[in-house]
Amino acid sequence: MSRDSLLADAVEHFATNGIGDASLRTIASSIGTSHRMLIYHFGSREGLLAEVVRTVEQQQRDLLAGLADLPIEEQAEQFWRRVTEATLVYGPLFFELSAHAMQDLPHTEPLKADLVNVWLPPLTDLCIRAGIPADQAPAYARLGLAASRGLLFDLLLTGDRAGVDEASALLNRLFTLQVR
Repeated sequence: MSRDSLLADAVEHFATNGIGDASLRTIASSIGTSHRMLIYHFGSREGLLAEVVRTVEQQQRDLLAGLADLPIEEQAEQFWRRVTEATLVYGPLFFELSAHAMQDLPHTEPLKADLVNVWLPPLTDLCIRAGIPADQAPAYARLGLAASRGLLFDLLLTGDRAGVDEASALLNRLFTLQVR
């Protein structure tokens, strides 16, 4: 199996079974390969998990790009709904590996660049399309990313889906106040 197909199978495995504390052998068995093959391609369980997070993050950026033709309000609503669903599956892993990246652990080196920097250009473009002046859009993009991740963290800790959805809707309204 190729690295890409193993990674796709691992992402699907975690989407179906959650992250849990499965060993590399258990993950390998579940996706029809050997733990040695996973070690060869990803270095370790942590390396595999970091690549799963990178893949899910890329899927979310692809989703955002795919919604670009919708009106901004609808785009924001659909994107939030899909991201919160993914967070319920991958969020604990995302936040755990984010903490590893903050500690400069080696298995998170490729992930570290993807956690913030790759999100800023598409979010900046979204802010500009929403009518935020181009010179202010990067700060709005960073604020939106940070606030959204904070709400996702809140969701995982409290389970208060209605509360975080309401707060996300408020954030979107605050962003559009300037352009009205």
